[in-house]
Amino acid sequence: MVNAALIILVILAVLGYIFYKIKENQKAETENVIEQDDQTYTLEKMIAFIKRRLDEITKVNLYDIGLSEEELKRRKNKKYELKKALKGCTYGDVNDKKYIKELIFDLLSKEYGVTETNISKAIPFDIPSLLTGQDKFDVLLHEYQKDFGYEALTQLIKKYNLAVLKYVQGESKPCYVITDAEISEIYERENFQLSFTDKLEIVVQRIYQQYKGYSSIDEVRDMNIDGVSGGVSGLPESFLSQVAQTDGDYLNQVLDAKVPRACDSIWIFFQGKSIRLAFLSFGTEAELKRVCQNIYKYNNPGQLSDTNGYKINEMKDGSRVVVVRPSMSETWAFFVRKFDVKRATLEQIVLFDGKEEAIELLKFLVKGARIIALTGEQGCRKNNNAYGYDREYIRNNEPSYYRNCIRVALKKNLSNKKYLINA
Repeated sequence: MVNAALIILVILAVLGYIFYKIKENQKAETENVIEQDDQTYTLEKMIAFIKRRLDEITKVNLYDIGLSEEELKRRKNKKYELKKALKGCTYGDVNDKKYIKELIFDLLSKEYGVTETNISKAIPFDIPSLLTGQDKFDVLLHEYQKDFGYEALTQLIKKYNLAVLKYVQGESKPCYVITDAEISEIYERENFQLSFTDKLEIVVQRIYQQYKGYSSIDEVRDMNIDGVSGGVSGLPESFLSQVAQTDGDYLNQVLDAKVPRACDSIWIFFQGKSIRLAFLSFGTEAELKRVCQNIYKYNNPGQLSDTNGYKINEMKDGSRVVVVRPSMSETWAFFVRKFDVKRATLEQIVLFDGKEEAIELLKFLVKGARIIALTGEQGCRKNNNAYGYDREYIRNNEPSYYRNCIRVALKKNLSNKKYLINA
């Protein structure tokens, strides 16, 4: 009898311990103690929290927390969906990006305790003099997106006539550039009154672009423009390290931001013009390198390495992306070319005075099946021009598939061929 009683007590003790551990695991999964100090609500701390929290959600063992069969199935589907979205958003999938941003929004507002009072520690919305050019641009783009969606950047540039040649201090020739001073002036003129939700959405976007997105160009890349590139101007850090040993004065100029660095280089293609966004920067060469290593990864095209220093691929939305790295090029750099179906007619591509005669001439040349050479600089829409008139047969030879051509010419006889570059 005594032995039987002891055995029963041991079994009850073991069952009690197992029940206690299950309850403890369930409680540990939902409770997150946030240690608060002066740095708690800075972007760096919130990014670290989001990384840790999403890592916990994707790696938790659902079989150890005593869920019912129905709840287990639901949580498994949710976990799979999150893993899929975390992978898909790095390929330029706007739906996966939206899903991740909504999750980050919920984590910050419900778990991290971000409120109207402490959100300004991340971005000083209430003190305009402390806002950087990127902060002001993020606010402008966020507010314009409410009315214009992916046409927000186009509307902003057109409204304030930003795509014109202008002289910049220290330059002897005019150039296409949007400066920090112009963004500050537009921000003051617009004078947006942001709600708490607006502020949190802007903070969420900043966290997302540093965590899973494409840094400063993340929202710009999604806009309906001709393309975006980075790392294509300015000095690389390798050059600066050489200069530091010989010319200290030049290095001081670089540190004072008088000499642009490669990681400060962000350009957009807008209606055939290459425009530098002087108010945006990747901040460090490491951040530019991270973007270059992620932006071409859709469909696993292979590794970008020192021996294979370039990659040509396409993104989830059909954009063509080219990435280069040292030692094939002086700096890490990327070129993203987009294709806007709505603006693919000859009347919208050819914009100079007297274009009607040029368009008619092109039509007759195509009708006569003449051999035509379309030449021009990068981003001047040479390929788009080829589809501006109803030519029956079209053959494309490109280093990557131009599947966007099929979108604008669904009933034409098209053949897209990929040729290999032998370097």
